[in-house]
Amino acid sequence: MSETSNERGSDSSTDVDRGDVGAEVQESRSGVFAPGTRLLTSGLVMIVTLVAFEALAVATVMPLVENDLQDLSLYGWVFSAFFLGNLIGVVVAGSAADRMKPAVPFAIGLVVFSVGLVVGGVAGSMLVLVLGRALQGLGAGAMPAVSYVCIGRSYRPDQRPKMFALISSAWVIPSVFGPTLSGVIGETVGWRWVFLGLLPLCGVIGLIALAGIRKVPAADTHSGETNLGKAVLVALGAGLLLAGFGQHSWFLALPLVLVGSAIAVPAYRALTPPGTLRARPGLPATVAVRGLLNFAFFSADAYVPFVLTTMRGMSPAIGGLALTSASFTWTAASWIQARMIDRVGARKLVRIGMAAIAVACLGMILILSPAVPALLGIVVWGIGGFGIGLAYAPLSLVTLANAPEGQEGKISASLQLSDMLGVALGTGIAGVLVAGGASITGSNTAGLIATFTLGGAVGFATVFLSRRVPGRRELSS
Repeated sequence: MSETSNERGSDSSTDVDRGDVGAEVQESRSGVFAPGTRLLTSGLVMIVTLVAFEALAVATVMPLVENDLQDLSLYGWVFSAFFLGNLIGVVVAGSAADRMKPAVPFAIGLVVFSVGLVVGGVAGSMLVLVLGRALQGLGAGAMPAVSYVCIGRSYRPDQRPKMFALISSAWVIPSVFGPTLSGVIGETVGWRWVFLGLLPLCGVIGLIALAGIRKVPAADTHSGETNLGKAVLVALGAGLLLAGFGQHSWFLALPLVLVGSAIAVPAYRALTPPGTLRARPGLPATVAVRGLLNFAFFSADAYVPFVLTTMRGMSPAIGGLALTSASFTWTAASWIQARMIDRVGARKLVRIGMAAIAVACLGMILILSPAVPALLGIVVWGIGGFGIGLAYAPLSLVTLANAPEGQEGKISASLQLSDMLGVALGTGIAGVLVAGGASITGSNTAGLIATFTLGGAVGFATVFLSRRVPGRRELSS
């Protein structure tokens, strides 16, 4: 599996220079914080920390936002708009990183993300907030796209599981302080400062990350495709689908769904490995499963704080602890998979992780009952976090191991496109279910039950589909 072993296998000499061996051993011991990658590793971890603060903060204060701006019908769109913008960003940035140095799309993405924070912070209506979130997603899309390219080009295959585990660990500090801090800020100086307060961090962390990313070179060969048009079509089609799902009239809903599908499906097929929609065994199934994984987890995750605060009367700070719990267990599971993946393979880890997500989604239905202690929701969603932590990184590793040389950005972007589409559709459909349930029954309970049931059903279905994900042998490329 290691690069060192490959070099030894191709060495025709019977004598090995001890100095070379010593250098290789020292590099292996230094791992991802070796002198050559130390700054890059630190920058990638800090960028994830920034994104984590933003994600946890927004999810925590959304009940306060809805109470202020008074538009529950757009609650789900605050999350969906971010991920629709994100899927455009990851595709464009991934393609750009194959044609030029990754630092360029990263810097542009950071600026757009910052503009989105400003728009969100000054929003006077839920619609303007949705626009700001779309800009945030567009800019943030460059960050994971560039990170995957950097990991694929700058780290050995045996270092990649550790790198993904380390990136997951970057959620720990935001998980400990983010929800509580954002809850306190939202209740004291106002939810707007949750957005505006991140601007200084964008500047500081962005400069540090750029210092490491600028050393990563462009690919020697590339396809020359930008894929911008196809990415926009996917986002447009997905947006029409979500708009159609939210219509109360079939006369409006059916045309929107049909047109949205006709636009999104061909573009999605063109941007992903052939056979993705059929989950053909191998790389196509890996990309498809990753989308379903995100659909199941994040459709429920968006409404976990809502259940604990709006439905069960907990404070926003306490409600955010469920997200903290999930982030902790996600990190713990990521380190577990890093130690186990060479031995058990990606397929088994993904199946176990999906089962845990499904159980957690169905478990959140119990938390809606006044007879069940609300604080138990923190434990239940911790199980969901453990599940996604166990399944997420193995799918990334399989993708990088099977990406053709010079197309790391394109293939990684297809994986993240599936990521974002899964999250956007999951949170969007969940928003439709909650808003529709409230409109029909006069209560949020029915819609929340439908949302968590949907997440559980998708999770269990993906357990069976994940048998098409590659096992151990495909991780050593």
